[in-house]
Amino acid sequence: MRKLFVIVICFLLSLTFSFAQEVQADDNAHDEAAQASAAEQKAEKNITVEPDAVTSASWIQTVRFEYMWSESIEKLSLLERLGIALALIIVQVLIIWLIWFLFKRLNNSLEGNFGKDKIKPLYFHKYKVLSSNQVIKIIEVFLNLSKYLITIVILILTIPFVFSFFNATKNFASMLFGYILNPIRDIIMGAVMYIPNLIKVIIFVIVTRYIIRGLKYFSKQIERGKMRIPQFYPEWAAPTFKILQVLLWAFTVAIIYPYLPGSDSKAFQGVSVFVGVIFSLGSTTAIGNLVAGLVITYMRPFKIGDRVKIKDITGFVVEKNLMVVRLKTHKNEYVTFPNLLILGSNIINYNTSSDEDEEGLIIFAEVTFGYSIPWQTVHDILINAALATDHVQKKPKPFVLQTKLDDFYACYQINCYTKDVSKVPLIYTTLYENIQNGFRESGLDMTSAHYRVISKEKN
Repeated sequence: MRKLFVIVICFLLSLTFSFAQEVQADDNAHDEAAQASAAEQKAEKNITVEPDAVTSASWIQTVRFEYMWSESIEKLSLLERLGIALALIIVQVLIIWLIWFLFKRLNNSLEGNFGKDKIKPLYFHKYKVLSSNQVIKIIEVFLNLSKYLITIVILILTIPFVFSFFNATKNFASMLFGYILNPIRDIIMGAVMYIPNLIKVIIFVIVTRYIIRGLKYFSKQIERGKMRIPQFYPEWAAPTFKILQVLLWAFTVAIIYPYLPGSDSKAFQGVSVFVGVIFSLGSTTAIGNLVAGLVITYMRPFKIGDRVKIKDITGFVVEKNLMVVRLKTHKNEYVTFPNLLILGSNIINYNTSSDEDEEGLIIFAEVTFGYSIPWQTVHDILINAALATDHVQKKPKPFVLQTKLDDFYACYQINCYTKDVSKVPLIYTTLYENIQNGFRESGLDMTSAHYRVISKEKN
């Protein structure tokens, strides 16, 4: 910090005294030049020019300011100019020192007990985004940037004033003032001239927001079943609302695009084309999954909570969005499928057969017995085992199918109905246990005979 002050003081003092010596040597010549310049400025003021209103007003104000400032400076002696310049330098150094001192105190407060007690972690929807130390570090960086920015602004505003006290650097001071004031003037005038277009943009955005709010209200009513539209299912409400929301905002952006500042510039158009190309090349798969998600939504192959089978994976649908579908298996495994993969795969939904208007999902098990056991006996044991199983429907009644007549045994398949799809693994376990108990109580061995013919050659 001390080095900075020494550099600033030495720089400004060297400039001031060097220009003072030059002024003392050629003071009369510069005074004549100043008088001639003032005469030219007076003559220019009498010339009738017809620029536009904004440019004319700003030009006249700039000329008047420079003329009045130069007249007031010319009335001062060299020593008075030097004194004012030195006073400005001293005041500038004091202001910079005070600003740096205040920022140093703020940094010390943040690093001390004040920062630890007052600054809390940053949370977003109950998720911890930044810790207290990280928030303090960000604030310190912001304070340091602000300190340097304020120092630079003070130097930029002070140096032209110091240069303007001497004829040798007067033009340089005007040039510096132009670098500072002209951009500020252009920004202010541009903002004022943009107000009508800004009002149009605000109106379009407000109208779009209220339309989206209305669509969201109707979407919630349809999703909750309070409003019904023929051939429109409640699960379609949320994705349809999202599609309409995107389309409305896209339409709004297309309307307000011509009213944005710089929209007609080639740079703005080039950036727009570049972003569009990057988006189209880098999101081919993403767009495909998005379109596939829309198709799956309106196909209605399953809904949240359904037990489905996709690519040999059986589980419950826990998430379904426009990009992916997630299943939770019976082993608490989460499997994620891209929508493009699902769209090209066979989907088995076990819940559709357990609706109110359906008899239920059929589960089955197969056993084999030799032909010495009457088939009626096997049928009775299997049906009784199914009826004794929990979560199996009594009506329709379980039934047996004989699926194979092999050389040594017959294959029997017991079929039973259930609507508790979420408990299918437990139902199978209980059914297998009841089948084993039934045949054991009847004194029948479930092991089927297998025969093998071995041929031997004699020498």
